[in-house]
Amino acid sequence: MIRRSTAARGLAIAAVLSVGLAACSTSGGEGEGTTDPLKIGTLLPLTGNLAYLGPPEVAGVGLAVDDINAAGGVLDNDVEVVPSDSGDGDNLAVSTNSVTDLLGQDVSAIIGAASSTVTLNVVDSVTEAGVIQVSPANTSTTLSGYSPLFARTAPPDTVQGQALGSLMLDDGHMKVAFLTMQDDYATGLRDNVQKAVEAGGGEVVYGATGDGTEFAQAETNFSNVIADALATKPDAIAIFAFEETKAAIAELVTQDWEFAGKTYLCDGNTADYSKDFDKGTLEGVKGTIPGADAPEDFKERLNDWYVEENDEELADYAYGPESYDAAILVALAAVRGESTDGQTIADNIRAVSGSEEGATPVSTFEEGVAALEAGDEIAYTGVSGIGPLNEDNDPSSAFIGVYEYDDANKNIWTRVVEGSVAG
Repeated sequence: MIRRSTAARGLAIAAVLSVGLAACSTSGGEGEGTTDPLKIGTLLPLTGNLAYLGPPEVAGVGLAVDDINAAGGVLDNDVEVVPSDSGDGDNLAVSTNSVTDLLGQDVSAIIGAASSTVTLNVVDSVTEAGVIQVSPANTSTTLSGYSPLFARTAPPDTVQGQALGSLMLDDGHMKVAFLTMQDDYATGLRDNVQKAVEAGGGEVVYGATGDGTEFAQAETNFSNVIADALATKPDAIAIFAFEETKAAIAELVTQDWEFAGKTYLCDGNTADYSKDFDKGTLEGVKGTIPGADAPEDFKERLNDWYVEENDEELADYAYGPESYDAAILVALAAVRGESTDGQTIADNIRAVSGSEEGATPVSTFEEGVAALEAGDEIAYTGVSGIGPLNEDNDPSSAFIGVYEYDDANKNIWTRVVEGSVAG
């Protein structure tokens, strides 16, 4: 899914331009040194359990590339987007095939995946190809510093885990139960929430790390899981899953669980359930999503882009800002390094995020290019609100949004908390 105008320009340029002249990275990286048009692949969920996250992420990258090209492109060439489907962790063949296709089309950068499990399935292949991968949504701590060619614009689960654990404790819950999918993302987030709960004097009475109570991906029968969890008489329940959450909630309803003020979701399932459950089912349920609530004008621009491309509006905006910032950082890194190869982008991405001392704050691609051309170091402060990338290529600081469900079972943003990232 790319804008027709961008696709047409990219194809036209590819048809008439010959191989660009070599250019050396200003950061001293080992890049190939090419000024060919920057080609960005996307590995985002168009199908599978996380498909609801696809639209805002696709829109984020698409809008960013439009803004980049409107400002003159990268090294005087328009940026091209090559879209692909990441699928989800339940069918890893989708992402394997997509990455093979993207690498075959000579992309220099891949934005995605949404699922940490999917990224762990493909990141080694992407790294070996000398391509940089930037995820707008991966939160697994396993990925911190995993590869010098992997970065992300979403914080690791240490930040969200602290926020969600503190939220449960602040609400007065000292005995909590966890319903956790068997998946690197879900178990990692559970582990970090558990640390926060126990550090605050709370106890995990069901679903703790090492208990072996995780359920399989795509699980649909939760009768025994819910019965076992409720038998421990928890004050509150947190669910770490994706699409499986709907079946778990349905079973909690069947077993007469009181949801309001006692049930917690996280970014993988803090979604709009207005079409899934009876009115009022989730009223008072709380959840978290990494990222600050995006400005309204940015949301309008994202939605307008998506409507133009797909004739439908965005249902939510989760990870749209992070996707936008990922594309801008990739483009600015190529400008700073004076080359569009993956290694050069990787060598420069921390610098343009603000890791260098005395960097000039910029908030748009156009401002960043102007400052770089003036000889300044830059600190791109994007719409996601993350701090400069640290040595692990994680955001050094990030916001976590707190949401509460209304009577229509829609997640409504209430406030934001900020956390720092070690590393």
